[in-house]
Amino acid sequence: MAFTTPPSLGDDQTLAVVAPSRPPDATKLRIGRERLAALGVETRVFPTADPDRDEPAPPAARAADIEDAFADPEIGAVMAYTGGDDQIRILKHLDGDALAANPTRFFGYSDNDNLRLFLWNRGIVSYGLGIHPDLVCDDDLRPYTERYLRRALFEESLGRVEPAPEWTDDWFDFETRDARTWRENPGPTTWVGPDGDPDEPVRGRVWGGSFAIVKWHLQADRHLPDAERLDGAVLALETSEDVPPPREVGYTLRAMGERGLLERFDAALVGRPRTNAPPLEWDPDPDEYPAELERVVTRELERYAPETVAGFGYDFGHTDPSFPLPLGAVATLDPADGSLRFGAD
Repeated sequence: MAFTTPPSLGDDQTLAVVAPSRPPDATKLRIGRERLAALGVETRVFPTADPDRDEPAPPAARAADIEDAFADPEIGAVMAYTGGDDQIRILKHLDGDALAANPTRFFGYSDNDNLRLFLWNRGIVSYGLGIHPDLVCDDDLRPYTERYLRRALFEESLGRVEPAPEWTDDWFDFETRDARTWRENPGPTTWVGPDGDPDEPVRGRVWGGSFAIVKWHLQADRHLPDAERLDGAVLALETSEDVPPPREVGYTLRAMGERGLLERFDAALVGRPRTNAPPLEWDPDPDEYPAELERVVTRELERYAPETVAGFGYDFGHTDPSFPLPLGAVATLDPADGSLRFGAD
């Protein structure tokens, strides 16, 4: 199946705000729309994103909002307000053929990776980032996030993605709106399997997203692509604010290895993990967690995919700031310098 990068947002088109997971908070929605307006983006709020809702709309209604937004020629992009924990329930209500007939740039991650993996199966490239929290934290939109959001909205591809100059693991308090502490970003690290070539760039289509969502799809076994479509692909994973124990990530990768899936990927991209996300059921060490996560990932890759190249600490997912990881796009990872580039094909 060929992949399509939907057209960029046109000057006369609007961005649809939808809520395939949780409904919005009125203040945060307003801030997000204002910051999109500052980028020259007009927005239209669809019924599921009505801030007067106390509960998410029924799954069928959330699916209908997605289909309506894709079908509307005045809509050039669709952005989810935020994530949640049950979006997998809307997938059975979606008409995949209708979405494929009207490919539109979709933005969202976390729970929205359910929809993005559904779009992947229909050959539609989609993007990370959503209104909350990416566009509403801090006094201003982070320049790094703005730069790559502009590319994702208005250009054919993200091109080369540079590391963010700084990052934070602080949890933003929307009541006090206190400034967060930002740290210097050391940049990504790379690992090459024992049978891999440390001097050869690896190129393939990106599949994956938030670890929890990938795990759900493996468990449900209803929305996985045919295994051969993953041959030569790039596995992307980030561990979200759930901060799962690294051993749990290792167990899932081991299961993928036993199913003959892990060996199909030529590369893996791992987002910088969040470690501070109250409340958590355990107390991860912020200095040790990233290294332990890298250790279990490389251990399972070495067992099941020894030619794989892996990159760690990229600025996508639940880290701040972040770029809109494009699932379905072609990524090129160069192990020699850790550089990362995304193109349409």
